[in-house]
Amino acid sequence: QVQLVESGGGPVQSGDSLRLSCTVSGRAFNSGAMGWFRQAPGKEREFLAAISYSGAIRRHEDSVKGRFDISKDYPKDTVYLQMNSLKLEDTAVYYCAADFNWAHGALPTSDFQYDYWGQGTQVTVSS
Repeated sequence: QVQLVESGGGPVQSGDSLRLSCTVSGRAFNSGAMGWFRQAPGKEREFLAAISYSGAIRRHEDSVKGRFDISKDYPKDTVYLQMNSLKLEDTAVYYCAADFNWAHGALPTSDFQYDYWGQGTQVTVSS
């Protein structure tokens, strides 16, 4: 059974950095793509970043480009989201997701394209 487990969330202050982790179990991340999303209270889930299984292709949403960075650790089958210069509006539940069927073309950016989801990790930014 494939599972995605996020970790690394918590309370931080504006301007701080935080690194989220998403570990895959039940299979290796050796195909497809994985992504990060977030959902703030009262808002729709928002795409943040995605990475191919090789790590060679990455995409970041414009709203977080330059502050957030997605990466992959091969031996650990873990995907990270490094978040810098955090703002109050970054407060949300952050989710990782996997689309193991993606093979080429643009990385998936819509939540319906992803088949597996983690349980989410809360990030709360305060002033």
